Amino acid sequence: MQPTLFDLPDLPEPPPSPGPTAHAVQPAPPDAALAELAAQLQQRYGGRCHLGTSSWHFPGWRGLVWQGQHSDTQLSRHGLPAYAAHPLLQTVSLDRAFYRPLDASVYAGLAAQVGPRFRFVVKAPASITDAQLRDPASGRGLQANPQFLDPAAALALCVQPAAQGLGSLLGVLVFQLSPLPAALLADPARLHQQLAALFDSVVPALPAGALAALELRDQGLLTPALAALLKAHGVRYCLGLHDRMPPIAQQLPMLRATWPGDLVCRWNLQRGQRYAQARDRWAPFSRLQAPDPETRQTLAQVLAATLGAGHRVFVTINNKAEGCAPASVRALAEALLAQPFN
Repeated sequence: MQPTLFDLPDLPEPPPSPGPTAHAVQPAPPDAALAELAAQLQQRYGGRCHLGTSSWHFPGWRGLVWQGQHSDTQLSRHGLPAYAAHPLLQTVSLDRAFYRPLDASVYAGLAAQVGPRFRFVVKAPASITDAQLRDPASGRGLQANPQFLDPAAALALCVQPAAQGLGSLLGVLVFQLSPLPAALLADPARLHQQLAALFDSVVPALPAGALAALELRDQGLLTPALAALLKAHGVRYCLGLHDRMPPIAQQLPMLRATWPGDLVCRWNLQRGQRYAQARDRWAPFSRLQAPDPETRQTLAQVLAATLGAGHRVFVTINNKAEGCAPASVRALAEALLAQPFN
């Protein structure tokens, strides 16, 4: 099963505002080939290509992202500047925001630790995007969530704090719908009405340049009607690469139906895996464990087409995709530069 609101072992406390500290985390030593790769991406696509990972608090990234040995808590609190100094990592998915809402001061503290080209991908909290209230121990749905897709709650708990704290550094606000109960899946018109009301409130409240995106966990929702709704409201379909969703090629019709526009992709979990299974097999996430060249190649082609048309891309990769998210980012960047360019 996917992580629930109560699966918190990989979620250290949010970092405090930056300042002088004895616990500073230094970036990994310069890698000339990596710097050249980043320079080529910048030369070809300018600042429109944002690649990154899902969070940054992984000790196994020693030598890839930072120097020295640090605990996950130390990295969560003090590692973001080193992460943002990596030549390729120009975005990050704030997955912790899905599990508990963050206030504007936390977002501002994060914004102060990165440069002006960096962009954050923020996940709206599960208290807004999960249709059910769940049992803390098992994650089993107990009852309907009265705040599900509630516009006022979304503005108060997520949109306004993120916009206030991150400002122009807010790249994408992702509404990832948890798996929906059968009754709601059987009534797509009701769901579409709720989404329309949500986006009517959310999209105008975002800072200039920021995107709203919808990510799914039910492949039955991949319909022309939903694509039309997203396009009408200026919301991007988030290409969610996850075991619960079809392979990337089968999701491309949703992108075509909402074209033109920027691309948002979250490469979360390799097909045939579960989060706990991948975590236990692949920790400490220091190297690629299960390369997925087919997905990478198709994604690189989609990125090249999107960037070639003058749009932006925001791609974040989880350790559970191939075993090591920074290595996946590097391999994707190499595959992207290998694509034809006019």
